[in-house]
Amino acid sequence: MNTIPVAVQLYTLRNETEKDFIGTLKSVAEMGYDGVEFAGYGDLQPQEVKKVLDDLGLKAASSHVPLSYIKEKIDELIETQVTIGSKHIVCPYLMPEERTEQHYKELISVLNTAGEKCAKNDITLSYHNHDFELQLLSNGKTALQTILEETNPQWVKAELDVYWLTYAGEDPVEWLKKYDSRTPLVHLKDMTTDGNREFAELGTGGVNLESILSQGAQSMVEWWIVEQDVCKQSPLASVKQSLAYLQQRK
Repeated sequence: MNTIPVAVQLYTLRNETEKDFIGTLKSVAEMGYDGVEFAGYGDLQPQEVKKVLDDLGLKAASSHVPLSYIKEKIDELIETQVTIGSKHIVCPYLMPEERTEQHYKELISVLNTAGEKCAKNDITLSYHNHDFELQLLSNGKTALQTILEETNPQWVKAELDVYWLTYAGEDPVEWLKKYDSRTPLVHLKDMTTDGNREFAELGTGGVNLESILSQGAQSMVEWWIVEQDVCKQSPLASVKQSLAYLQQRK
């Protein structure tokens, strides 16, 4: 655990970054985070993003970008990652109409094509799961299994989200073991145990975080990424509390 850096997914702080992008990054740095996972760059140009990160002592862990950008603007995305110092691009989400077997086939083709370009530039392309990819397809496998088995493992990786795996009744540790060395990024999230299964600060819910964290080094995880889609308290307070949980384990 203590050798793997920790970033925060800025989607968690979307309202804060909308009001003050640089100020939010400063708050994250002051908490002790090693880096950030971007979900947009505010109004900053890539060179400006890099300067802010350097000034604050933060690293660009990765960038979430829409599938349409990966399909149509991969060269531009690669150039941006090189500029800001990020080694990872992530496809974060599929719209409801994109969750059909035909769309998954098209997705696999897009990921392979874009992933090959990324690999040639020493960047990895990863797919981030929710719970809907754990539904079975006509081949008897889940959509997530199908995506990972039908893409080139050298070109396409996984950003496993431990909350959504748990939500779908899966064991995140088993997924880390099954796709050993193919999970450079992991979203750390917790889930309430009150039956509502809501998002929670790390260490306050029922996700088996201890086993997940213990598996990280063996599975060659490069970044732990804290994300909390919805926070009942201030999002800044939530991500600070989650980081404190991780820090006390060191």
